[in-house]
Amino acid sequence: MLNFEFKNPTKILFGKGQIAALATLIPADAKVLMLYGGGSIKTNGVYDQVMAALSNHKHKVVEFRGIEANPEYDTLMKALNIIKTQDIDFLLAVGGGSVIDGTKFLSSAALYQGNNPWEILSKPIRTEIGMPFATVLTLPATGAEMNSGAVITRAATKEKLGMGGPGLFPQFSILDPQVIHSIPLRQLQNGIIDAYTHVLEQYLTYPIGALLQDRFAESILKTLTEVGPAIIKDPSNYDIACEYMWCCTMALNGLIQKGVPNDWATHMIGHELTAQFGIDHARTLAIVAPHLYQYKFENKKEKLAQYGERIWNITHGTLEEKAQAAIEKTTAFFHELGVETKLSDYTKEYAHTAQFIEERFTQRGWKGLGEKKDITPADVKKIVEMSY
Repeated sequence: MLNFEFKNPTKILFGKGQIAALATLIPADAKVLMLYGGGSIKTNGVYDQVMAALSNHKHKVVEFRGIEANPEYDTLMKALNIIKTQDIDFLLAVGGGSVIDGTKFLSSAALYQGNNPWEILSKPIRTEIGMPFATVLTLPATGAEMNSGAVITRAATKEKLGMGGPGLFPQFSILDPQVIHSIPLRQLQNGIIDAYTHVLEQYLTYPIGALLQDRFAESILKTLTEVGPAIIKDPSNYDIACEYMWCCTMALNGLIQKGVPNDWATHMIGHELTAQFGIDHARTLAIVAPHLYQYKFENKKEKLAQYGERIWNITHGTLEEKAQAAIEKTTAFFHELGVETKLSDYTKEYAHTAQFIEERFTQRGWKGLGEKKDITPADVKKIVEMSY
């Protein structure tokens, strides 16, 4: 196992009725900016619960609505102006990963001393201290409620870049699985694939003897293969919703990545497909992942075979045959969830996409992605071409 440090300061409140705890968790004299997306929180009851919990606070809650599914930099700059002009000192994200990511950017930008907050992403600049914030999770998927990373989109330049740092952990996050019953099918599909692929990025690398870490990862994967299809069939089942929500959080709260090599090339490529075509983040992962595993088969075949045995019960054949079958099972799982795995299923304007991404990665100096830092921009081009 590799050397590591692990600290996760986010407090989790999980289960029914936990939103009421906002009344005591947010300081009574804080001036709160509540950030949310398209307004579904006003139809599923979450908005009313939040406002009731904060009704006795000293200051009226200021609201900012409209953070997109891929949080847009220009939108967030409008929220930053509210923070600056209305003396906001506490941020509350009420939504899914995009709202939380946008809030993390604002937490950093609110205290940034430079003139151009985009530098936080473009340089990138590690955030050591941010404005205090918390989350009420309404859409399980990204694990943003218990980690310190975020990804922001800028439409003007067709970029999607990441940021992070120890100052971007939420102070606390409230997870009430009851919200899942009102989530649209497409978002449930996305959430399952997002969480599943998060685990694969930290697991499908190469063996180093980290037995416990492997089994942590495998337990999340196995649970998602069981509860994923079940939650799609019956999102009102509270017990299944609990399992699903906690899997999404555990998939990317930092625990399973410690002491083991990590990949993340699938995400880096997928972000470009979102930036270019507006394809849902999770669906870009479904497009890229199986083809990346095929392309880097020699690097990954030992862990692919282990994954096939432990998750998909593939017990016959050579190591290579098991590894190949594991890739096929993964693709079949995505299809079972109702998600396509080819770029051509989402757009017909893909002809020059691979070359464009190769050139962009070259310009950024991203010369070696993946767990062995051996995925070059030329390799990325080939992987994207395989996804057509």
